[in-house]
Amino acid sequence: MIMFEMRPYRRNSMSTWNPFSEMEEMERRLFNNDFFSGRGLAEFKTDITDEGDYYELKADLPGFKKEDIQLQLDGDTLTIQAQRHSEHEEQEKKGKYVCCERSYGAYSRSFDVSGIRAEGITASYDSGVLTLKLPKKTVEVSSSRQISID
Repeated sequence: MIMFEMRPYRRNSMSTWNPFSEMEEMERRLFNNDFFSGRGLAEFKTDITDEGDYYELKADLPGFKKEDIQLQLDGDTLTIQAQRHSEHEEQEKKGKYVCCERSYGAYSRSFDVSGIRAEGITASYDSGVLTLKLPKKTVEVSSSRQISID
């Protein structure tokens, strides 16, 4: 992340400095994921909305139990993982299988959360939808000041 940039000042031109450029960069990194790549087709779908002082991420995980979902924060990467196991048996009276079906599904998505206050992240799961509230880091805008020459 660039902390600051030095740009020449031109008296007769418009300044290129944008006070919101750092916030725009954080949003770009948050939303930059593999959704549109080939890997994104088998992943669960998410909606991310900007709610002012936090982002709200909703992930569709129908058929999962709360215990099947894991959230892992590793540095600036938030990973959502969900695994499901199921087995369906039908037996004759003598105990021989007529049909036995098993299925396993594992899904995972990772998000860059470098612009998020990690200690403030909250999560809830209801009716197949995982909801995360991701509070934004506050960006301090520096004020101008006069520097005296010794």
